[in-house]
Amino acid sequence: MRPILFIDRDGTIVEEPEDEQVDKIEKVNFLPEALYYMRRIRQETNFLFVMVTNQDGLGTDSMPEEDFWPVHDLIMRVMEGEGITFEAIHIDEHFPEDNHPNRKPGIGMLQDYLTGEYDINGSYVIGDRISDVDLARNLECGAIHIFPAAISDAEATVQSWKEIYKFLTS
Repeated sequence: MRPILFIDRDGTIVEEPEDEQVDKIEKVNFLPEALYYMRRIRQETNFLFVMVTNQDGLGTDSMPEEDFWPVHDLIMRVMEGEGITFEAIHIDEHFPEDNHPNRKPGIGMLQDYLTGEYDINGSYVIGDRISDVDLARNLECGAIHIFPAAISDAEATVQSWKEIYKFLTS
């Protein structure tokens, strides 16, 4: 059984802008050394990579799909070019007030990973928000909180992908 890294996108792989939407190509800025250390984690560990991201209102006037997909596709192409691939990409489009079970920290869209085929106890959620730490608790796996905005009970609170790499490979 292989462990999984459930990785958030905005604020974790790419910088999250002030308006909290990476909806234009010019807003795409990868976090420092994210690509380098993600590639090393991919090459040097047994973790599967799964992206889990909330994209509030995807497909609505507030975030039209024609704005989202070119940006998302660019991010994925850059990562693939660096040898970083994901086993799956889970995108939830609901607003917080929808209280939908697929929206992080809900685990609705991750049920397939709880079948006993994966090492969930050895897995981690990597994200920049408390909802990512809460997702880890709901999945019953570890949490790595990057660029913390608040105190959390994550197994690791880090400031960089280099620290994530050291934590996962030590």
